[in-house]
Amino acid sequence: MSGRKLTIGKPGNIYIPYEERTGEESVVYFTRDLSAEGLKKIYEKVRGRMQGRIGVKLHTGEKNGPNIIPHDWVKALFETEPELKNAAIVETNTYYQGDRYTTELHRETLKVNGWTFCPVDIMDEEGTVLLPIKGGKWMKEMSHGSHMTNYDSLLVLTHFKGHQMGGFGGSNKNIGIGCADGRIGKDWIHRKAGSDNMWSIAQEELMERITESTKATVDYFGEHITYINVMQNMSVSCDCEGVAAAPVVTPDVGIVASDDILAVDQACIDLLYAMKPEDNKALVERIETRHGLRQLSYMKELGMGNDRYKLIDLD
Repeated sequence: MSGRKLTIGKPGNIYIPYEERTGEESVVYFTRDLSAEGLKKIYEKVRGRMQGRIGVKLHTGEKNGPNIIPHDWVKALFETEPELKNAAIVETNTYYQGDRYTTELHRETLKVNGWTFCPVDIMDEEGTVLLPIKGGKWMKEMSHGSHMTNYDSLLVLTHFKGHQMGGFGGSNKNIGIGCADGRIGKDWIHRKAGSDNMWSIAQEELMERITESTKATVDYFGEHITYINVMQNMSVSCDCEGVAAAPVVTPDVGIVASDDILAVDQACIDLLYAMKPEDNKALVERIETRHGLRQLSYMKELGMGNDRYKLIDLD
């Protein structure tokens, strides 16, 4: 895939066309089938890493959020895939005050949004656990919800979309922010030491801190983590904005999956950049103005995966 080459801000925040990338290739699966059947079809290609007690990391959304992954798709997946019959959705409380700020509020929101067909573990309900970050330049450890270490495997099931600060929310953002606990870990990612502004970190440093947080989770699960990104209802807004999310103007694409976190997020970016300018303009602008592409280049620098891949079309 190809697209324009663009630099914004510091080196590393750049869209690099596929033919200019270097390194090994990973395997990425793709289907245009945006349905429960499509989700099951692509999950079955990456299910091999799932064993033992499985957590499924979703962004379950603010109350009545219009763009989240449909809960009936996820319910069908849990009901038909044998290893997921005893799995749990895993989440953490939010950093900002809203419908998921406390465990009590969070559980009420889960009910409103239909996440009632399986256990939902709010991982920081009973405290935190520190996990090491290998090779990070900003942080050496991340504070997660303590329940995360109760799981043997993690399925990262992500609604790919824009994000107010991160530019885009793929698998990296889903676990980099979403597994950090709501009070300590998320504060380490978002706030400069000593600042009164809880959102004082942005652009490249924010992308790097998100990615370092992700690395702690990826390293913890090792060979027992895999990634699915759903490219549907891709507002420039995150699902954390709920009913206030900006209207969707980017066409739906499909579902992408891989055992490689960099490859799965890079493939989604490539599919986006391959669109006609009139179709991708809003989301590309959101990504570039927030310096979101630094998520990808920093994952590669940290050895978290490959930005080259073989795309296997399941249709």
